[in-house]
Amino acid sequence: MPKRSSKTKTPRDPNALAAFIVAQATEEEPAAKPAPTPEEAAHAAAVALGRLGGLKGGAARAKKLSKKKRSEIAKKAAKARWRAKSN
Repeated sequence: MPKRSSKTKTPRDPNALAAFIVAQATEEEPAAKPAPTPEEAAHAAAVALGRLGGLKGGAARAKKLSKKKRSEIAKKAAKARWRAKSN
């Protein structure tokens, strides 16, 4: 009997669930996931690229700004936070 913490996840789609149950009952390996379409692969690549830019964006901007300008931006943000809490 398999452990409850097995790594196989049961599909939510009724047809896929039926195929999963039949595969388990006949002790066959479930079919592998199909290869992603070119559109899905391009989307995943775009997401990864956008995340890279997002991760270094704030640090690069802070490095570019002067100390005085960073201080002004921080004060403006603090005022906005306190204004939101008082409403």
